[in-house]
Amino acid sequence: MKTITTRINQLDVMRGFALLGILIMNIISFGLPEAHYFNPHADGVLHGWNQVALVVSELFANEKFMGLFSLLFGASVVLFTDKVEGKGRSAWAFHMRRNGWLLVFGLLHAYLLWVGDILVTYAICSVWLFFFRKWSARNLFIASGASVMLLLLMDAMMGWSVPYWTEADVAGFAEFWTPSSAAIGQEVAAMRGTWVDQMTVRVPGAMALQTEYLPMLALRATAMMLLGMGLYKAGVLDSSRGRRWNGGLALIGLAVGLAITGWGFHYSQTHEWAMEVFFYGGFFRSMGMVFLVVGYVGGILWLCGGGARHELERWLAPVGRMALTNYLAQTVICTTLMYGHGFGMFGTLDRARLWLVIVPIWVVQIIASKWWMDRYAFGPVEWAWRSLTYWRIQPMRTRG
Repeated sequence: MKTITTRINQLDVMRGFALLGILIMNIISFGLPEAHYFNPHADGVLHGWNQVALVVSELFANEKFMGLFSLLFGASVVLFTDKVEGKGRSAWAFHMRRNGWLLVFGLLHAYLLWVGDILVTYAICSVWLFFFRKWSARNLFIASGASVMLLLLMDAMMGWSVPYWTEADVAGFAEFWTPSSAAIGQEVAAMRGTWVDQMTVRVPGAMALQTEYLPMLALRATAMMLLGMGLYKAGVLDSSRGRRWNGGLALIGLAVGLAITGWGFHYSQTHEWAMEVFFYGGFFRSMGMVFLVVGYVGGILWLCGGGARHELERWLAPVGRMALTNYLAQTVICTTLMYGHGFGMFGTLDRARLWLVIVPIWVVQIIASKWWMDRYAFGPVEWAWRSLTYWRIQPMRTRG
């Protein structure tokens, strides 16, 4: 029983770390016009603290925390289905009900609150992920590697194809990559307007993510989910391989990941983030993401195996236990600050000043999560999700 408890705490620490880190990139979508998320030079070359903020987000955050979330989601599929089957119930029925409700949460989140929702993608990926749950760790690693290679191939082929695009395609992508001042003005006005005004931007954006861009998003998520399933099956995620092994995993993953990601960042910077380098940058970003995520896993497991374990489990694990609640809470807080139905700050803060929003949210969520989980068994949204999954009201009892 001790081993199971330790493993769950470590996964919760990782999930809490990912939840907080994901805000580094999401805040750009919350607070700035869409083009800034993809093209840092959409409004001109960055200098000073804005350049520092860009370096931090590109090297350590962009795709990395979403990749870590995806990895943990894959591990949770094995954990959940094993638990259900252990009670003699239908794993398929409960898995589909659980993720069917996740899909509902995601659709409501995307169309009513924020265009950048990822829950819909996760719910869709869960359908085929179910059929991999009994695979061996070795086969899961092979499937994950094949998915990563396909993802990299798609990035490279898109980059190679740019010279052969039609003039209309080039012009359309250029308008997305570096939108006109008029287009930026319309987006800013909409997001500073009423909730109904915001729908003119939110609905088309959400539909595009769930149709046109879904194959790439789902492939990236699936690759990391399969990796998470494999790492769990291999006994990596419960620290059974020892602290020294975890430290080596962290050093190799972080070193290789930062080298690849750093080269991709240098390449994009050298070419002044021209639209032609977008897909090549994605190639290096995706490759570096895999190694950095593995490095993050190794680093957290290494820390949890030493003197920092108690403090990490005390402060980060509660954030991870109510990650869905905190993810949606970040949206509510940020949209209230940035959009017209709240304080209307959209487009008023640059990349550096957005950190004045990120850090206070981190502090609030860490403290609030600990307070809540000291008193209740589940986060509010997790309680609703669990009750809907089991079709029975769950007791919101204290952990004591």
